[in-house]
Amino acid sequence: MNTAQPTHLQPPKPPKKWLSVSFFTVALLYHEVLLRLFDNTISFFSISLLYTTLFTIVLGALVTLLLHLVRPDKLRAALSYVVCFAWTVLLCVEYCCKSYFKTYFGLGYMANMAGQVMSDFAATAVEVVFDRLPFIGLSLIPFVCLLLFRRHLLPQKRLGKPACITLLVLLVLAQVLGSVLCLTGRQKDTYTYNYTPDRAVAMVGLSGTVRLEVQYAIFGIPEAPLDDIAEGIDIDAVDHPTLEQYEYNKMDIDFTALSEGASSTTASLNRYFAGKAATQQNDYTGLFEGKNLILITAEAFSPYVISEELTPTLYRLTHEGFVFNNFYQPGWGQSTTGGEFAVMTGIIPTWVNNNLSFYVSHRDYMPFALGNQFRALGYNTLAYHNNSYTYYNRHLTHPNLGYDFYGVGNGLLVTGGSDWPYSDEEMVMNTVDDYITAYVEDGTPFHAYYMTVSGHANWGWGNAMSAKHREEAVAAYPNASQPVQGYIAANLEVEYALRYLVERLEEAGIADDTVICMTADHYPYALVTEEVDYYCELSGINDTENNISRYQNTLLLWCGDMETPVVVDTPCSTIDIVPTLSNLFGLEYDSRLLSGRDVFSLNYSATYPTTSMPIVILPTPVGNSWITPAGTYEAATRTFTPNPGVAVHDTYVARVESIIDAKYAYARAVIQYDYYRLALNGPEAPPPVEEEVLVEEQVEEITEPTQQQNLWF
Repeated sequence: MNTAQPTHLQPPKPPKKWLSVSFFTVALLYHEVLLRLFDNTISFFSISLLYTTLFTIVLGALVTLLLHLVRPDKLRAALSYVVCFAWTVLLCVEYCCKSYFKTYFGLGYMANMAGQVMSDFAATAVEVVFDRLPFIGLSLIPFVCLLLFRRHLLPQKRLGKPACITLLVLLVLAQVLGSVLCLTGRQKDTYTYNYTPDRAVAMVGLSGTVRLEVQYAIFGIPEAPLDDIAEGIDIDAVDHPTLEQYEYNKMDIDFTALSEGASSTTASLNRYFAGKAATQQNDYTGLFEGKNLILITAEAFSPYVISEELTPTLYRLTHEGFVFNNFYQPGWGQSTTGGEFAVMTGIIPTWVNNNLSFYVSHRDYMPFALGNQFRALGYNTLAYHNNSYTYYNRHLTHPNLGYDFYGVGNGLLVTGGSDWPYSDEEMVMNTVDDYITAYVEDGTPFHAYYMTVSGHANWGWGNAMSAKHREEAVAAYPNASQPVQGYIAANLEVEYALRYLVERLEEAGIADDTVICMTADHYPYALVTEEVDYYCELSGINDTENNISRYQNTLLLWCGDMETPVVVDTPCSTIDIVPTLSNLFGLEYDSRLLSGRDVFSLNYSATYPTTSMPIVILPTPVGNSWITPAGTYEAATRTFTPNPGVAVHDTYVARVESIIDAKYAYARAVIQYDYYRLALNGPEAPPPVEEEVLVEEQVEEITEPTQQQNLWF
């Protein structure tokens, strides 16, 4: 008798257990490879590929073990779907951030900013996602496979003891090997005290970065070995033998007394700043003493907007005042807020415990911020931004820097309605009387600060400012691509804002008493798309974000009483603005305590690296490039090119990089430990304030209607 069952009645073969055990590890590895393929700032075949593979194995094994501890089976399966989909979403969000903002962000930071982004930039966010659909589609493949082949890929039953032990051993070995390699490699600082999500993803992958973020959120980021970092730096000032010996821009600070009973970190800070060279005063010290100051950070501005025909005001102001031929706005990896922090404080923007140093500084004592310096002299100090006043927590940071701050939602008039971005010209028109009238009528000097928004991406013709000036831009650049035309059009709003501002100053007869200073927050990186780098078209330079030339920009510094232009060839960047203006206005400040330096100080030698020398630090995706009076260092090629006629010692590059490492470490520590309050005996720190309460109080203060106000909340 034939007892064999018909083929169609035979039970299906049981799924192979190894498929479900290895699924998450394979899926994570696939995602890491996908990210490296699409992110052209990461060298695919490098040591970081090994680090990434090891830490991906760690995370994949850990997720598999944790899921196999879950009961019942249906809950385990449901959690598997959730984990796979959530990771895919995180991957896509991080890629969108990197490809659009040119940086990876931490989980905590993205969670804090998500609400503001979706409320203020929802349309832009949709456009960003739409342009990156190919990556998003490919990233969904593991999740789709899990849905289609769930019988084979889902963990059906709990793992036995031998399988669990094997996974655990694999996890431990991969973690130990990866950690040892990272802690002994040349990027040890990225893995420890210099950790930032952007640098970490390039080094250890997204899997390793998520693990580090969780670890450091619980236990804190390791403290930087400040003394070790500063060891070997020559910090003696060099007096130029043929020049008149001026005083130094420094204050009477007893660093030795400050170190008595201080913590080891504070003592390290004291030792560094005590020995650091101060910059020397010079022929330009006090040139603008007693004058008014208008400081502008222009959204996504670039020097290629300026032309004598299309932007005559910009052309005039950049050619009649100080003319900076070697000025840069670095890509600090923090979008607008990093560039703005550098402009306003003279300190390198860093991350402090996974948060922006600008935000952390809102409870610090910041005496050298220009708002605080001028307010102490009796100036009327006002700050304006024609976007949501709470965006990037400006309602907390800017008042702490010494300003009465007004944005959209707490007193700044805008009439654009749903049309975005708002008008820079209108912002100036609606605020200029706030400070000009008081100066003309009773002599109250003023310092006004503007953060513009009209130049904000994206620059299609749906952009309100691009549409507003479309005809002019297309007529001036008929053969340019649409993104370039749209960018030029949007930035014409800055031209008209400055034109109105200068006209009002001249009508009031106070242009000779007023200094205007303007630069960008960052270069217009949104012109760099997945397919085309339109910034190359705009600039006419065939470069990438790995090259120094990408970050060259304009510093506008003008006063109505300047009879002849002053050409400045010294290499400088945005962190040099505060110390340079402080010297020009004859303000009392300590140049040792800032990251930047007075551009006009001459106490340095072109060939000898000291902390008083000019240095432009340019963080790029492949490392720090830099410029000094001796030459340029390109991180992309790891080559130093000396300037003509300049010869340096073989150790020059290493010593400059030591100075840069120290600048970063101490810039972070100054904010993290509220060092200015300690060193300068500042007032007691204010108690923490619930942000929600602060916002409500500010809103209540401005809800009384006036005939001229049209508030947007």
